[in-house]
Amino acid sequence: MSVFLPFFFGYLAAVVGVIPPGLINMTAAKVSLIEGKKIAFFFVLGALVIIFFQTYISVIFAQYINLHNEVVILLREIGLLIFLLLSIYFFKFAKNPSFINPEHAVEKSKHSRFFKGMFVSAINFFPIPYYVLISITMASYGIFTFDTLPELSLVIGAVLGSSTIFYLYVVFFNKMKSKTDFFINNMNKIIGTITGIVALLTLFNLVK
Repeated sequence: MSVFLPFFFGYLAAVVGVIPPGLINMTAAKVSLIEGKKIAFFFVLGALVIIFFQTYISVIFAQYINLHNEVVILLREIGLLIFLLLSIYFFKFAKNPSFINPEHAVEKSKHSRFFKGMFVSAINFFPIPYYVLISITMASYGIFTFDTLPELSLVIGAVLGSSTIFYLYVVFFNKMKSKTDFFINNMNKIIGTITGIVALLTLFNLVK
């Protein structure tokens, strides 16, 4: 039970945290629309690798970060800068996507999307304070301890929960390809809007 509960709540926390449109899942949907579902899964795999390490680091240092509020503030400030820059990029510099036949995609594109998934996930700092809060809250209710097995259980649950939502985004947008012209033509603006909203929320939290 001490191992199952961290897994369950880690999975649930990931689903709740990832299901709203965000940078990673919307980028995965974009890759799926443009280059196909298989290429998008390589992007997702790269993102999941980083999510694993981010979650594990968050759990390990949860108590320390919780006792030093300045660390959380620093992470929010870094995240604010990054998402502001991303918003500017997607609104001003990113080109409108166009479809590429997945059959014509070269093998190296899979590897490039894998590393792109790692990069996009790495610049997203929000899982760190999020899973710090989750792990500390669980510990306060006595359903999680900072031991090796519960920590791994929580991390694996979070990774599987994230992968579930990413899969749904990739498959949903791929199946609706013929009806998603709006998303194709406005994908960069959508992602830019998302990063802008996240930046505003981060700024609000910093000021507050």
